[in-house]
Amino acid sequence: MIFPLASYSNNLRNEIKKGVKYYFWDNGIRNAVLNDFTPVPQRNDIGVLWENYAISERMKRNAYSRADGLPYFWRTTDQMEVDYLEVCGSKIKAFEFKWNPKKKSRITKAFTNRYPEAEIETVTPENFGEWVG
Repeated sequence: MIFPLASYSNNLRNEIKKGVKYYFWDNGIRNAVLNDFTPVPQRNDIGVLWENYAISERMKRNAYSRADGLPYFWRTTDQMEVDYLEVCGSKIKAFEFKWNPKKKSRITKAFTNRYPEAEIETVTPENFGEWVG
C-alpha cells in the first residue's frame, strides 16, 4: 500500500543521508486512512496529494517500462528540498510538483549549486501526461 523513497546524497556535509519519505500507491487509501474525502477544490492538502499521485504514477510507469533511473528525494539539514529525483549513472533529473501551474516554482539554489548539471523540470497537471507517458 505504501512505498519508501530514499534520500539522495553525495555525502556532502549538510545533505540528509538516511532519510526516507513514504508514499501511497493509491491516494484513495491515503484519503481513507485520514478519513478525508473532501472534493479537490476544497482540499487543504492538495499539494501533498498531487505530489503523492505524480510520484506514484511515475514509479508505476518506470516499473512497467523497466526504466534505469533510481528514484530519490533530496533534502538538506536546514530543510531545503527537491520533491523527486531520478538518477541514472551520473545523470540527475530533478522534479518539483505544483498543483497550480501559475504558482512560481524553482529548485533551491542549495541543490543547483551542488548539482549544476542536473536537468530540472516542474510537473503540473498541464504537463503531467507527457511526464508520465
